[in-house]
Amino acid sequence: MFIEMKVAGITMDPFSNTPIVILKDIQGKTALPIWIGILEASAIATELGDVKPPRPMTHDLLKNMLEKLNARVTKIEVNDLKDNTFFATIYLSLVDKIFSIDARPSDAIALALRTNSPIYVNEKVVEDSRTVNVGKEEKLLNEAANEEQKWREILENLSPDDFGKYKM
Repeated sequence: MFIEMKVAGITMDPFSNTPIVILKDIQGKTALPIWIGILEASAIATELGDVKPPRPMTHDLLKNMLEKLNARVTKIEVNDLKDNTFFATIYLSLVDKIFSIDARPSDAIALALRTNSPIYVNEKVVEDSRTVNVGKEEKLLNEAANEEQKWREILENLSPDDFGKYKM
């Protein structure tokens, strides 16, 4: 059984300084934190903050390619948790076929946000994960809102010079 969830925000783990995307069920009863990489957090934050980069970033490129191929993301599922690692599947519809593609949850979520596709989480994943209790959940969601604003400000003020130069 799967639970439909939405991205409630992004926050930082104060202990590991690692970004966390917080998914929350539609009824607002369950929150699921998923630790992700900084680049994926940036991709999610830009979409949440409605920041449009001058050139397509990786997840935007993937969305554009799917559109050109007339493929549609029908849903994503966070469907497993093994050794503290979450697993996800992206479901694509092309003509009359459905394809399932293994993905990291962060990439699947970034793509789902760009394609307005539903996000589902297996109930077992929610049960097996360290679900956030109500008090901590509210604290994490408040932190997520603050972090989202910080990410928006950082991303809006980025310039090409901020990335430095690559040496060959």
